[in-house]
Amino acid sequence: MEPSSQIIVALDCDNRATADNIVARLGDECRFYKVGLELLTAVGPRFVEHLVAQGKEVFLDLKLFEIPNSVAGAVRAAGALGVSMVTVHSMGGAGIMRAAVDAAAGFPGLRVLALTVVTSMTDADLADIGVDDPAQQQVLRLARLADKAGCHGVIASPQDVATLRSELGADALIVTPGVVLPGESPAGHARTDSPRAAIAGGASHVVVGRTVTRATDPAAAFRAVHADIAP
Repeated sequence: MEPSSQIIVALDCDNRATADNIVARLGDECRFYKVGLELLTAVGPRFVEHLVAQGKEVFLDLKLFEIPNSVAGAVRAAGALGVSMVTVHSMGGAGIMRAAVDAAAGFPGLRVLALTVVTSMTDADLADIGVDDPAQQQVLRLARLADKAGCHGVIASPQDVATLRSELGADALIVTPGVVLPGESPAGHARTDSPRAAIAGGASHVVVGRTVTRATDPAAAFRAVHADIAP
């Protein structure tokens, strides 16, 4: 896969003008964007349709965690928007993941990714909610469940990638948020690494946010991430 296709820029902003400005400044440099709950709630689904109409791919990060019927309905709505990826929470269990996969079957370009353990969570955070195993072991358990449910891949930290690639095989998508260039602050991520380390470990895609979106020159920052993962 060409490195620029492996970089997903997270539009983690709360208004259309800011998002439009980032996309305009990146131009043809970036073809893949993440739209999460903040932007979707602030501006609605028409912005997603706008990106798709420009020929961009969209990773709609909904982290669905509901009863299976509701999850299936949301996945169908995402498919109708033309997005390429949508997320479901693996801790919701196999039933909701299977419902998501079944709903996505009507949209050949749509991939269902299961969120394992968010990159902000530590072993102590998991213990607080009754999970005694360390994060790496919980990630592996949930990834196996997602794979059995038919999900096309998982969302996991850069630190989990190598183990997951070995477990899930060559075809699974492994999308890694929480990547930062050397010397940058990890912000809200507790389990992080560089884009290069994530790709070298077997990630199919890396998600970058403020590294690019808050840079003085977003296009130059995008090229720096590209250079970090290039062979």
